Amino acid sequence: MADTQGTGETGPDGARHDTREAVLFGGVYGAVLACSMVAALTQYGHTSRDSRRYDAAWLLVTALASALAHGYAHYIAERTPHRRGDALRTLADEWPLVAAVLPTAFVLAGAGWGWWPADGVEYPAFALNIALLFALGLVTARWSHRPWTVAITIGAVDAMLGVVVVVANAVIK
Repeated sequence: MADTQGTGETGPDGARHDTREAVLFGGVYGAVLACSMVAALTQYGHTSRDSRRYDAAWLLVTALASALAHGYAHYIAERTPHRRGDALRTLADEWPLVAAVLPTAFVLAGAGWGWWPADGVEYPAFALNIALLFALGLVTARWSHRPWTVAITIGAVDAMLGVVVVVANAVIK
């Protein structure tokens, strides 16, 4: 069975794997992961340039590990026979998760390289991820031909996921 809409590929069971759905899922997962990691890595007040480079590296390692675990879980959960290369394709489908953490890793690394102050960089990182969550919700809702008011609401609900992480971090500290 072929994918006539060009938005994804057809799996061995004939079900279409929607690329838009993967971008939304991976993007939201990655942005929330980035918020959580920034909150966890900055909890102890380490704000040196070295620690920000370390934070960026750990964010990337965590994103890659999460993508591998998620892709592997999808691979073993499928009840259909696998062909050669299916495992690699399944893992490669997790690219949106990794891509979603790259802006935050860049912000942290930039602080580590001295491009901007290392102290307080978590706040722009949080704002960036909240904006990313809003944009993902808005864009995917519009892709689904939802009205602008509904799309904005969906974007706001997605952004609230990031706000919850920021608030939880503030309460826990």
